Amino acid sequence: MAGHRFHHSKAEKLLNPKRRELIAPEEVVSLLHISERDVVADLGAGNGYFTVPIAKVAKTVYAVDVQQEMLDFLKQHAEKERVENISYILSDVTATTIPSQSVDQGLMAFVLHEVADREAVFAEIARIMKPNGAFLLVEWEAVESDMGPPIHERIPSQQLMDEVKKTFADVALVHFHPSVYGIVMKK
Repeated sequence: MAGHRFHHSKAEKLLNPKRRELIAPEEVVSLLHISERDVVADLGAGNGYFTVPIAKVAKTVYAVDVQQEMLDFLKQHAEKERVENISYILSDVTATTIPSQSVDQGLMAFVLHEVADREAVFAEIARIMKPNGAFLLVEWEAVESDMGPPIHERIPSQQLMDEVKKTFADVALVHFHPSVYGIVMKK
């Protein structure tokens, strides 16, 4: 069962410096080896906690979110940081307008637990990724923690690994914090 969608009225919480204790955007840039040549997709970009730091390194970032209010907040964040290489896409993460096989690296952070059809998300990621691309899913481990959704909305890391392996053969599990994990998927 999918969790409740994070409401745009709480967008400021997503930029809370305390989140850096769980996962810093620089860790994602490093893990994915993002460079100035890369086209990156941030599916469920929200207010840009990851998008803006990634855009400072990458060639282009597709920032996808289903809420226009979040994209507006992200635009303001990007303007403050003087970042201009972001394409804003109002879309569900299961069917974006990102061109097929156009993305070198990708990220979906703390969104998948809100999505009802995870298989559709995996298919969309496979569609947009270049043959040698990599994509990182970041999620809440199914443990109690001060931040994040209720435990019943979280996806245990082993369960998500098993689901991802149905679409991607090359997967690796990483832990950023006891309550936050990532799965790196490669085509």
